[in-house]
Amino acid sequence: MEKYFSPWFYWNDRNQYCGIKFPGVYVVAESKDDISETEFSFREEIIYVGMSNAVKGLEGRLKSFDNTIQFLDKPPQHGGADRVRYKHQCYKNLVKNLYVSLRHFRCFPANETAKDLRTMGKVVNAEYQCMAQCVEELGALPEFNRKKESAKYSRSYKQG
Repeated sequence: MEKYFSPWFYWNDRNQYCGIKFPGVYVVAESKDDISETEFSFREEIIYVGMSNAVKGLEGRLKSFDNTIQFLDKPPQHGGADRVRYKHQCYKNLVKNLYVSLRHFRCFPANETAKDLRTMGKVVNAEYQCMAQCVEELGALPEFNRKKESAKYSRSYKQG
């Protein structure tokens, strides 16, 4: 699975990925070490695995993630990012340690052809395969994908 993902990008450089306009899977890592441009691998620093089958592709979903961790969306448009921002409420501190690796699938969700629908099914499957591999290699789902732990990151806090 690793061979299908891009090298790690600094979070703010994510739109440089060549397949950003397509649906796909993304893996977010928080690391104090600079892992940009290194080969993707399943590593302890992974905090979230997500996907997009939307017309706006990975770019749109990652924009929602970014808007949510910046507290720009009210209400938040990305559940996983909402849990991230609950723990990391200072965007400036978080983003300097945030990285993403991406895998796109060439399809066009708006077309709704049989081929595109099957490809979008592959995107969903790839997300779950990626999460399963996190469990196998790291011993657990990434922190912000865990259902049992999501309750402690509930939106019970108030943002002014």
